[in-house]
Amino acid sequence: MNVAYKPEIRKFVILLSLSVIVFIAGFFNQLIENIYSEGIYQISSVAQRFISSLVPFALGDFLYLLLILFVIWSLFLFYKKIVVKSLKKEDRVRIPLQVLNFILILYLLFKILWGLNYSRPSISKQLGISDEKYNTTELVLLGKFFINKLNHLQKVQKTRSSITELETKAKAGYDKMEQTNPIFKYRSPAVKPVLNSWIVTKIGIEGYYNPLSGEANVNTRLPSISLPFVTCHEIAHQLGIGREDEANLIGYLVASNSTDPNFQYSASYAMLKSILFEIRIKSQEDYDTLYATINAGTIQDFKNDRDFWRKYNNEMFGYLDVAFDRFLKLNNQQKGTDSYQDIVLWLYNIHKKELRNQ
Repeated sequence: MNVAYKPEIRKFVILLSLSVIVFIAGFFNQLIENIYSEGIYQISSVAQRFISSLVPFALGDFLYLLLILFVIWSLFLFYKKIVVKSLKKEDRVRIPLQVLNFILILYLLFKILWGLNYSRPSISKQLGISDEKYNTTELVLLGKFFINKLNHLQKVQKTRSSITELETKAKAGYDKMEQTNPIFKYRSPAVKPVLNSWIVTKIGIEGYYNPLSGEANVNTRLPSISLPFVTCHEIAHQLGIGREDEANLIGYLVASNSTDPNFQYSASYAMLKSILFEIRIKSQEDYDTLYATINAGTIQDFKNDRDFWRKYNNEMFGYLDVAFDRFLKLNNQQKGTDSYQDIVLWLYNIHKKELRNQ
């Protein structure tokens, strides 16, 4: 074995072994919950958020930028070696090993810093929410329920909150919900606006969790009605809620139970969009009838929402949607982006007693 790349082979064996162990561990849901999600992650994530909260900008976005620059610089050096023909024979083995080791390091960092949360047991079951199926009639009743909530909340004056206000109000909402279940415990808040909201909006992103820094990043370019729910959704990711549908659930429970009517409206507005989407698929007639009962203010919000995304619309969104669907499936969400609609099932089970009393 050539001594020039022997260290890289050793690193590769170690990193690959660790990656296999972490991958296999992901199949043991309760083990992940007990040791990682409720143990290691609770310590590491709070430490990450505390450090990030000391910086006034999105630290994670800056780290991503450094990572991208490092990759570009490495590619440049590799290209330079090829051009000047200084690529040694042992480099043909050593450089691919370095690339593989780098990829394995990124995989381990992602999994250990946050990604193992995808393997947690169902959050809905931990919250005691049933998965009883509904029929179209019950789905329509659910739509009416949320339309009534929005028609009532429409009377409240809507305001646009700063990122600091969003963080403070969302934290208060989580503190309130913590009294019902410790899963909502939120320490060391770290909610930041994305560094470049124009680019983020162009590719159709409302917000994201950054595993490198532990920050909840919010696209503050969004219409004001979306910001409270998106903030609560991204904070759910900070708490170790990996799956998008479950982050929607946690975000809804927090925002809808907030004392701030803007948070309540934002939560009901986001949920009604998911409900109407499903009703339209199952029964266009019921969809048309329901839509006619929505107040003019919410209809205008729908229009503003559509106009906002149409303004930034581009072909990349479709490609990213397909890529994200595959990413979800690789992380134990076999229904891909269809998993978002699980929120409708949970909403029905949360409110079914109220629906039967309508």
